[in-house]
Amino acid sequence: MEDIFLGKQPILDRDQKLVAYELLFRSTKEVNRAEVLNDFHASANVVVNAYGYLGIQQVLGDLRGFINVSHDLLLSDAILLLPDKHVVLELLETIPATDEVVQRCAELKNMGYQLALDDVICLDKRAEALLPFANIVKVDVLVLTDNEIRKLMQKLKVWPVVLLAEKIDSPERAEMCMDLGFEMFQGYFFAKPVIVAGRKVTSNRVSLMQLLALVMRNAKIDEIEQMFKYEPVLSYGLLRMVNSAAAMLSHKIGSIRQALIAIGYRPLRRWVQLLIYASDPAEGINSAEALLQTAAIRGRLMELLAMIDRPHDKNYQDRAFMTGVMSLLDALFGVEMHQIIDQLKMPHEVVNALLRREERLGTMLKLIEAREKSDAEQVEQILAELKFLNQLNLVKSELDALNWANHIH
Repeated sequence: MEDIFLGKQPILDRDQKLVAYELLFRSTKEVNRAEVLNDFHASANVVVNAYGYLGIQQVLGDLRGFINVSHDLLLSDAILLLPDKHVVLELLETIPATDEVVQRCAELKNMGYQLALDDVICLDKRAEALLPFANIVKVDVLVLTDNEIRKLMQKLKVWPVVLLAEKIDSPERAEMCMDLGFEMFQGYFFAKPVIVAGRKVTSNRVSLMQLLALVMRNAKIDEIEQMFKYEPVLSYGLLRMVNSAAAMLSHKIGSIRQALIAIGYRPLRRWVQLLIYASDPAEGINSAEALLQTAAIRGRLMELLAMIDRPHDKNYQDRAFMTGVMSLLDALFGVEMHQIIDQLKMPHEVVNALLRREERLGTMLKLIEAREKSDAEQVEQILAELKFLNQLNLVKSELDALNWANHIH
């Protein structure tokens, strides 16, 4: 069991009526402040804890939740798990206004999401680039003088956005912000964050990767359902998340099969990836994204090669896919591969491939690793050994695997 915590700070309107909460990362109950080492990890934890373990209705009731969004989470497909009716995506001040970010903000706004600019202290080029997509601008009044706040308000009032004064810490500052025309208010003067606590049983990260492998290759729903039956923790998280995200439905989801049908393959992939990000892999969140992408490509490429080798043996192709996906678990989790294998009930052929690069699947995995290292000499040696494959088929399979991986995220 592991204790989980979530901070929520009230956001008020001009009548001091509660209209929303900002959901905040908290690592302990004793320290009521964010101690963030990685923005993506913190954001992923807030989403997973709020939707998967505590339950969004328990946390927010009928109100909206402002959720801090890091650069990586903004660009990740996982953000689409958040229902637009529940949340305001609060763009951290560390997010640069690159062309990619601007395009993503436009996409999210067109999908119906509300966006807020966080910790605004001046109208610089970054803010001006993102303002066309913002619904709310949060002005950090703690670090600004009264005169600086007035000047900034004059510039912001020409934009069709809701102006929120955050970090208000005194009655004088609250009165001034009210007089200047701010529409929403947040800060210690009104209320400090309240910590919501709960408990969760930590998921086995290997199980998460096994589940991700099943979903990535669009395994039959019966097979995925069986995986959940072996993992009660994942089952609980799935049901809480689906019921949270589908709060507007007229009925509750009461079984794993119902949940899987309701969520669909692509959102399920996003959810499992978010769980992996939130588990804080040893290599860090950013490299975890790259490793997961590489693992996906390896899995699909192994499957394609197996289809050439044994075109009618679906079980063999599935084992090949699993071998490719699992081959980077040691790098992802920072442990020796044999420690991971001990926790898995994998076929003998897959175990030999992962641990010793032996047998047919092991040789195919060696070939892929040699291609990744651009070791042309070793590639030629392995192709000669495999016999069923040539350079032309290998290159075509690589392109197909890359194309497939680009469409699953």
